Amino acid sequence: MSTPLPYGTWPSPLSARAVSAASPRIEGARYVGDEVWWGETVAEEAGRSAVRRRAASGVVSDVIAAPWSARSRVHEYGGGSWTTVEDDALVFVEKTDQRVWKVAHDGAPRPLTPVVGDTRFGGLTWQRGRLLAVREVHGASAVPRRDIVEIPLDGGAAKDAALLSSLVDDSDFLAHPGLSPDGSHLAWIAWNHPAMPWDRTELRVGRLEDGVVAEWTTVAGGETAPLQPQWTSDDDLLYADDPTGRWNLWKLRLTADLERHPVAPADADTGGPVWVLGQRWFTVLDDGRVLAIRTHGADELVLIDGESERGIPCEGVAGLSIEDVRGSRVLVSGAGADGTALWDIDVDEPASTRAVVGGASPWGAEWMPRARAVTFDGPRGPVHAFDYPPTNPDVTASPDEKPPYLVLVHGGPTAHVGGAASGKIAFFTSRGIGVLDVNYGGSSGYGRAYRERLLGQWGVVDVDDVIAAATGLAAAGIADADRLAIAGGSAGGWTVLCALTLADTFAAGISRYGVADLRRLAEDTHDFEARYLDSMVGPLPEAEALYAARSPLSRLDRLRTPLLIEQGLEDRVVPPSQSEAVRDALKENGVPHAYLVFEGEGHGFRRAETVVRQLEAEIAFLGVVLGFDPDGVEPLDLD
Repeated sequence: MSTPLPYGTWPSPLSARAVSAASPRIEGARYVGDEVWWGETVAEEAGRSAVRRRAASGVVSDVIAAPWSARSRVHEYGGGSWTTVEDDALVFVEKTDQRVWKVAHDGAPRPLTPVVGDTRFGGLTWQRGRLLAVREVHGASAVPRRDIVEIPLDGGAAKDAALLSSLVDDSDFLAHPGLSPDGSHLAWIAWNHPAMPWDRTELRVGRLEDGVVAEWTTVAGGETAPLQPQWTSDDDLLYADDPTGRWNLWKLRLTADLERHPVAPADADTGGPVWVLGQRWFTVLDDGRVLAIRTHGADELVLIDGESERGIPCEGVAGLSIEDVRGSRVLVSGAGADGTALWDIDVDEPASTRAVVGGASPWGAEWMPRARAVTFDGPRGPVHAFDYPPTNPDVTASPDEKPPYLVLVHGGPTAHVGGAASGKIAFFTSRGIGVLDVNYGGSSGYGRAYRERLLGQWGVVDVDDVIAAATGLAAAGIADADRLAIAGGSAGGWTVLCALTLADTFAAGISRYGVADLRRLAEDTHDFEARYLDSMVGPLPEAEALYAARSPLSRLDRLRTPLLIEQGLEDRVVPPSQSEAVRDALKENGVPHAYLVFEGEGHGFRRAETVVRQLEAEIAFLGVVLGFDPDGVEPLDLD
């Protein structure tokens, strides 16, 4: 029989340390012989990106031991930091030096690329007996030079950089290289400043001579955003594009008139923002069938066979990526109702699906809240979100009390959240605090029109939408209107600061490395996002006044809401100076606050000790401000 207790005070088995250990980030996966290999961020090892293997016996071991860490910094966000090549050898980008290394048969890593200034590699892919990568070279120019290169496996290029073969450049950014089956052509995605890869890209195809592109042509895109070209024959390409407003699959025959036609069109997206290299939204099976991810808020898997299609059951509903294929089996990573996982799925026998890693809550499913998709009326149309109610099998609350709610604002801002609970969400809901995860206008996952609501309106649409969602939840009698809090990181932190300086909807705020000064962001941010603000606010210097007016830093005198600020000291995207300016204003305004800094952390927290401190501080902060005593958590002193 459950015990009645006030919201926020419920005892929970989900400690911050346990949540940190139970929330791995999956970074790629491969079938290797009778084993499955995958990349995994290990919080307990200072956020190291390990590559691990599961043998047929079920035994799990590391392919590369600590302190080796497979993490790319191309575009700063990386992706595609490892793959496997001939003889089941591992090649990976080492975090510390950004060189590519090779490990064969449990041997010691040896370098494949040289030490040449600030040179980075990412998007590693093994195709037709060739190791391809995106190379990024930082030098005197403000825009790094990027190209697609072939890396020889014999290690010769580690001593002679001239042995790295540059296949093609000709654009500010490149991604998704694909060799034709006969090796005569290369397809890839290219884009240039000021566009972002969800705005406008080009699908290019080049003729190869002596292994490099001799000439190329654009075969799709320009005004749309094609993604992930995959050859189905020497003359046919399958790719995703959004001329209809949704990323759907298209087939292109490389004839003189470029014959193309849609493949299984749907009012959902097969594709998404290219924040990292290496993500795949579809794959072609050996027999020609296509397995695709479709997203409309949540993700689903669909098997396309000619004119027919059928859903493939999968526990994952958010952040799905198709990592590898072997016959009718596929490796799919993502998040489901019980957290992140990597699944081995046979599309012909989906009942045999197994989780290679993750996929089960350490505390039992009864502790994980079930997402409820909700939609609210916003000033510019519907606002989508997922509601996670307080969930604890041992406790109930008084029917006269409504729960406090934490409204989450995702980063990006061009990103989205699916309806997948995580240990971090359950950390709050198991203690009697509801969580509302909002996909404000500008989020992906609902088509181009929804995504483009934010054009020129960052700091306006996102703020209006999170307020509409929060007040809508309270008006429906689900949340306590006087105990609404808001939290977000990076671009989400920006929305937190904007909301707190523009409205009084929220009783508390949590800003994780949030943007406070748009002008400083434009000056300091890295090249990948250097022109992002052109579309979301306006180009400089023409929009200088608007940058100042939108920035929370310009109206910090209006910041009167208690705030917890969390900041990594090595953040190169949003430097600590922005958080320090907010902290100083809170002091001057006499507003209760706490400022936590974390050594060794950049833009996003990876270390176990950081995540533990973050979660404990956040629940303690909410208790102080919203008026409850969290069970088993040390109090947090506010300045």
